[in-house]
Amino acid sequence: MLADDDHAERLLDLTGLSPDDLRARLGEGGVQVAVLDFLAAHERDLVACAAALGVEPMALVQARAALAGEGFEP
Repeated sequence: MLADDDHAERLLDLTGLSPDDLRARLGEGGVQVAVLDFLAAHERDLVACAAALGVEPMALVQARAALAGEGFEP
């Protein structure tokens, strides 16, 4: 997703992160949740990211819920 300039710019704008912040903090749960929140709110990006990772889109939604300490019922 970050390889596409439009997607990357929108992610950074909406999360308030700079590229350096994202790189440095990607291991933090809060940043991971913010990125997954972004994807969950933008279906086209969610589907594209899931395809690039070789997973189902729902797996990313479930990962977001798990990271945030929430249960998820499909």
